[in-house]
Amino acid sequence: MEGLSFGAALLYSDRRMANSTNPIRIYVDADACPVKDEVYRVAARHQLPVSIVANSFIRVPRDPLIELIAVPAGPDVADDWIAERSGPGAIVITSDIPLADRCVKAGAEVIPPSGKPFTPDSIGMALALRNLMTDLRSAGGETRGPAPFSPRDRSAFLSALEHAIRRLQRDRA
Repeated sequence: MEGLSFGAALLYSDRRMANSTNPIRIYVDADACPVKDEVYRVAARHQLPVSIVANSFIRVPRDPLIELIAVPAGPDVADDWIAERSGPGAIVITSDIPLADRCVKAGAEVIPPSGKPFTPDSIGMALALRNLMTDLRSAGGETRGPAPFSPRDRSAFLSALEHAIRRLQRDRA
């Protein structure tokens, strides 16, 4: 792949992934995602394709299993791209709760950087809490943002990602 232009590299990457016999794919809502490097390492260990979705250029490793999807700027464009492709066999990495809701409903495994997976049982409460906090802020209330990302979060994320991959592999065996 050395010497290929960026566009040719993506095309090569797309073809390689399209021919893959492994149905598991990882989608990363990449804007402000603090665990991209962890995703790259775990995906490489399992030889899984990764789609990094962003509305701006982000550096990704030169690996044929990693593709950068640059979507146009705009509200929910990256979310729509991911949601349209998520489903059984997909692992979606996002902290965006409405996107997580769409992907969980489509049958995907959804893991935020904190490492606590969104499930059909937990997504409703997460969405309700998010909406409540949005309403409080719009009414002038002061709310705290999320806690700072910690080493414990990174460890929990790695564990949850590994667990999701192994579960999907076991279910497909």
